[in-house]
Amino acid sequence: MTETTIRGFVPHDARDLVNAWNRCLPHDPITAGWFRDSVLLDPNFDPEGLRVAVADGRVAGCAYAVRRLTPLAGTDLEPETGWIPFFFVDPRHRRRGVGRRLLDEALGFLRAAGRTRVDFASYTPNYFLPGADAEAYPAGYATLRALGFADLYSPVAMDRGLVGYVTPDDVRALQATRTAEGYEFRPPDDGELPELIRFAGEVFNPDWGEAVRNAVLGGIPRDRILLARTAGRPAGFAMYGAYRGIPERFGPFGVDPAERGTGLGKILLHAVMTRMRAEGLHSSWFLWTGEASPAGHLYAKAGYTITRRFHVMRCRLG
Repeated sequence: MTETTIRGFVPHDARDLVNAWNRCLPHDPITAGWFRDSVLLDPNFDPEGLRVAVADGRVAGCAYAVRRLTPLAGTDLEPETGWIPFFFVDPRHRRRGVGRRLLDEALGFLRAAGRTRVDFASYTPNYFLPGADAEAYPAGYATLRALGFADLYSPVAMDRGLVGYVTPDDVRALQATRTAEGYEFRPPDDGELPELIRFAGEVFNPDWGEAVRNAVLGGIPRDRILLARTAGRPAGFAMYGAYRGIPERFGPFGVDPAERGTGLGKILLHAVMTRMRAEGLHSSWFLWTGEASPAGHLYAKAGYTITRRFHVMRCRLG
């Protein structure tokens, strides 16, 4: 039996890791550019946290452990929390304990860094999938559970085809009513962007604020962002093309809790879908919502269907 060794990442591993990933996780292939931007150039990347299994001189698997070295927002380094955004083992080396060894070393890296709580796989801003996909990768999910990871919650991914999409008449009427009441629905002006970024980051999630900022700095067309305003302040927003520049990817999207029940979410969702269709896009999709949440119900009513289920998992380190 070939001996498998495990070590930290070294520069020449990059290409082999991408190739190994695409052999091991066939439902979720990646590009070298994604791996470079989202892993190697992440400000929190530590080569020792990317544990690489090597057999016969080739990459046989890896597990990535990461903790915050720079805050996502403000000064919070989340000192108790670490993440394992992904792991995999080459099919030729499975059933030999390699996956468990990789995860043990990844957890050891985080334990040595003082972390007491580890989440799979909801690391922001550079998560690849929201969590474990038990249907696509049952062995990986079982390994996580065997190591003490338990499900926290189970978000779903949803898709909707846009071919033949027409803005519903009731949405047009609702938007006309809200506009007559003083609401505005339009792309933000330059001077409104700082306010929108704060709104997205403080009302919803710091990651959303950074998504807006990075999309604008990356040159996203301004009309891919739709802002709802009332009484001189943001009431909600929706956008597409924010993540990795993929125009079909919808989000982030949110309505101020104080404005819920007004139908702003419905207006924003359909207005963005109308813009996406005007660009000739054939679908709209996203990775993360709660199936039973208000947003999940809104998407379902708008014709979105569930395409995948994930499990955000957590373990405690003694």
